[in-house]
Amino acid sequence: MSVLPLVFTSGWASGINAYAVVLLLGVFGATGLTDDVPESLQRPEVLIAAGVLFLCEAFADKIPYVDSVWDSVHTVIRPVSGAVVGALLAGQSGSLPDLAAGAIGGSTALASHSVKAGTRMAINTSPEPFSNIIMSTAEDLGVAGILTFAMFHPEAAAIIAAVLLVAGLVVLIFLISRIRRFRRRRAQRREEKRLAARVGSWPD
Repeated sequence: MSVLPLVFTSGWASGINAYAVVLLLGVFGATGLTDDVPESLQRPEVLIAAGVLFLCEAFADKIPYVDSVWDSVHTVIRPVSGAVVGALLAGQSGSLPDLAAGAIGGSTALASHSVKAGTRMAINTSPEPFSNIIMSTAEDLGVAGILTFAMFHPEAAAIIAAVLLVAGLVVLIFLISRIRRFRRRRAQRREEKRLAARVGSWPD
């Protein structure tokens, strides 16, 4: 069976939480749940590093504005991780060229990362912090659920991931205008404060 559905699903998941993907795949392989995971992802040091970084992301991802900074830092990390995981899965399976799998995993991760980062920027325009916590928790559970589902039903999981990716891109298009309005208002408020401070500093 082709490993393409698993490569696509892991790429989508890597764009949301790359460390969770490495950790889950490593655990699935180490416990014998699947034979499609290469030994390089099952090594104890890889699992420990992925676990620590996952905990860091789980914390940072729930704090307003900190999550956007974290996303900016991971603009390169997540697509690269998706490409590497895809290439490793293809190498283990032998049913798909490594280069093609890397391209699919990396491009899918970049697309889902863009959706996540853009959505978080829009959510951060709201004053309350609870939407960040809810969204982050939903993302973590979604990644874990769909990646686990992919171990048993890779084609169905890939279809779900594709639907979520397309839906996210559509939502992101609508959110871009909100993000732009928020940035204009923030720039305007800064300019008003700057002018008020200058007027207040003038001698009577």
